[in-house]
Amino acid sequence: MSRGDEWLHDPRPVQRVKLFRDAPVDHHAWPATVPAVAQFLDVAAGEGWEFGPGVTFLVGENGSGKSTLIEAIAEAAGLPAEGGSTNGGTETRRTESPLGEWLRIERSPRAPRWGFFLRAETMHGYYSWREDLGGDAPNLHTMSHGESFNALLDEALDHDHFVAGLACLDEPEAALSFSSTLRWLAALDRMRSRGTQVICATHSPVLAALPGAKILELGEWGIRESAWEDLDLVRLHRGFLDAPGRYLRHLLD
Repeated sequence: MSRGDEWLHDPRPVQRVKLFRDAPVDHHAWPATVPAVAQFLDVAAGEGWEFGPGVTFLVGENGSGKSTLIEAIAEAAGLPAEGGSTNGGTETRRTESPLGEWLRIERSPRAPRWGFFLRAETMHGYYSWREDLGGDAPNLHTMSHGESFNALLDEALDHDHFVAGLACLDEPEAALSFSSTLRWLAALDRMRSRGTQVICATHSPVLAALPGAKILELGEWGIRESAWEDLDLVRLHRGFLDAPGRYLRHLLD
């Protein structure tokens, strides 16, 4: 099979993310001043940033650029910027960076077009959009935060009908108990096995432990691929659980 044929039959909804040549990037203004975003833009301006099949995690401290990147990728892929599916969502007041307008997705014409963007902080707007449509779908507003995320998992993500597509997840663990986080970990593995491509920003060492996932760690260095056991995220959680007193005596009077 030639390289052109390989591209044509590549099932990834996101093969590469590239920068529009005329994108009005100001490298001295946010978000381009964030090291990880700056590196992403440099690569996107050249060959493009490639995302493999299966699950890719973005991890890093608050402000490292995880959510900014995943929101932009979701928007460039045609998903609602405040969360929702390819079929629609809601928009209230735009708070996203312009990054999504600078990027374009490179994919095969045969790649699946279905996708879902779970953005933890704005999902209630999507819930209202669903409710206004009517129908038999459960009212997610009547559930707890975690219950509604688990319902979305069952209905929109980990579902036999959705054998492939793109799932952009922005900190789904924000709503989850430990047992629910384990449930999502198992679901991510099933989604991957069905051909869903997942890009997930997370602070959870539990989710990031998914075997076979690619982990990109964001920080002052930009973006680097990392092993789970080498993540600052894992080291800090492990250190606190091993000896919380060492942290508490510096935090509490």
